[in-house]
Amino acid sequence: MRRLLATALLTAGLAAGTASAQTFTFGWNPRSGDTWVDVWLGDMNRYGSRYRDPFVDEMVRYHAAPRDLVVDLLGRRWAPGDIYFACALAQAIGRPCRYVVDIYERDHGQGWGNIAKRLGIKPGSAQFHQLKRGMVPSYDRWGRPIELDAQLQRDFPGRGKGPHRDDDRGPGKPGGDRGPGNSGKAHGNGGGHGNEGHGNEGKGKGKGKGGH
Repeated sequence: MRRLLATALLTAGLAAGTASAQTFTFGWNPRSGDTWVDVWLGDMNRYGSRYRDPFVDEMVRYHAAPRDLVVDLLGRRWAPGDIYFACALAQAIGRPCRYVVDIYERDHGQGWGNIAKRLGIKPGSAQFHQLKRGMVPSYDRWGRPIELDAQLQRDFPGRGKGPHRDDDRGPGKPGGDRGPGNSGKAHGNGGGHGNEGHGNEGKGKGKGKGGH
């Protein structure tokens, strides 16, 4: 059953990414070394292309990316999934986002997995898992369903296959077009303090993780 679920996730996620691959500067072939990461980076392409402002806000507020850099990369037809992973990876190694962006521009043919390994974060390692884990709060702030694999379900007990929200593709399915989410604006669902404003992880009046 798990194998069938993984196959369905990969097929759906790659379909979402491939549909737009020809429109991106480097095409779309992340090769992060983790199937789940590849699928959901592909889904970010769909989200970031349709809801540009919340995507940019997420990168600036939670991933230390300069706004002008993110806007410039989108304007140069970088895939949103590549922008996200570049800045998340840079944050993990304590370097500016532009540092990893420059490396990927030069060596994108090697794939994200090899680049991450060169920078000291090997796919499958605890450090790489932290990168992977950090994608879930981004989806929560966007109010976008995300399906967790078995490893992430252990990190987020009770979440199972993701937030139970209605959307046009059903809960937890890659490529479903939710609205743009909050990305640090208005009242959210979490109980902690947001980095800027009251987002889905802000202080707001939400009902707690996974609430409706």
